[in-house]
Amino acid sequence: MKYNFDEIVDRSNNFSAKYEEKKKKFGTDDLLPLWIADMDFKTAQPIIDALEERARQGIFGYTYRPESYYEAICSWQEKRNNRLIDKSMISFSPGVVPSMSVLVRELTESSDCVLIQTPVYSEFYDVVENWGRKVIENPLAENEGEYTIDFEDLERKLAMGPKLFIFCNPHNPVGRVWNREELKKVVELCIKYHVIMISDEIHSDLILWGNQFIPSVHACPGAEKQIITCLAASKTFNLAGLQASIAVFPNKELKEKFDYVWKGMDILRNNCFSLVATEAAYKYGEEWLSQLIPYLEENMLFIDSYLRENLPQIKFSIPESTYLGWMDCRALNMKQDELNDFIIKKAKLGLNSGNSFARSLEGFMRINAACPRTLLKQALEQLKNAVDEYSAKKSS
Repeated sequence: MKYNFDEIVDRSNNFSAKYEEKKKKFGTDDLLPLWIADMDFKTAQPIIDALEERARQGIFGYTYRPESYYEAICSWQEKRNNRLIDKSMISFSPGVVPSMSVLVRELTESSDCVLIQTPVYSEFYDVVENWGRKVIENPLAENEGEYTIDFEDLERKLAMGPKLFIFCNPHNPVGRVWNREELKKVVELCIKYHVIMISDEIHSDLILWGNQFIPSVHACPGAEKQIITCLAASKTFNLAGLQASIAVFPNKELKEKFDYVWKGMDILRNNCFSLVATEAAYKYGEEWLSQLIPYLEENMLFIDSYLRENLPQIKFSIPESTYLGWMDCRALNMKQDELNDFIIKKAKLGLNSGNSFARSLEGFMRINAACPRTLLKQALEQLKNAVDEYSAKKSS
């Protein structure tokens, strides 16, 4: 089947957070939202068909999770990442962020620290600080838009004794797909300092330009004993609203601590729609994904080309993964609050502020490129017009 990612889908009756929460997030409805990480694309037709078939049954009671659900997950990981997952070590969760939150609560004490690498998805801060734990930052090293791991600083921070290290693989927002050598060094340091790694691999199917994703558990001998992996079909197939993910554990002890929390809240099952959507995605969604990836690549090239030709003040590093773009706006010489205000009120865009990914960061924005190219073009034109007007006023 040929999919049309240029189609403009009306989301006005979609109860979409991206669109309906504009005023709450940005203080105005008068903007084009390219922020929260979901796509403006319809999901794969086999997923839609499976959901429609389930809806026609008309009974939506408590949902049993069949073996075929686990088999679909495991087969997908084996085929795409050569990863063999022990089904008995898989736990359900409503989402990757809830998984990380529960793990922080259960595996740390109030006086403990948790290590993260910044800039990173803002919820990495939240899942630590919401439980009264302290964040330790290992800032990524940046050179002309290229991001790498500062291993000397990483070892210093691990030596400080954090109980957990939340690792983003691939990385959001800078789009790095960590290579085998980098992963090996990271995991070996975690083993050396006896720090459990939580590896957020929610973007691991959205790999661009033929880059190779390597599961963190494949980093080095012994890695599988040190790592809890968080996975979901939600980012890959635009299913975040169905709220389903998995965590894969290295041993029963850690899994039981995690499961105990969900049992206490009676959150033990998928809802009836997330179950069939996840299974259909992993069984029949690959054709859709194979068409999505080139479209995302072209969108990233479009952003890069447009900025180079029309807005050289804004630097853009083409990501190796994800549909999220990281824009360096420091040459505009605005403080972050001023930049945020400018993007909202002058460019009329809803983007993610850079300092939500690193508290001390100034001059960056994240843009969601998972939309029809016409919307992306409109967004960049609005940005250009705003910057042109700002530059003209500044020079007059």
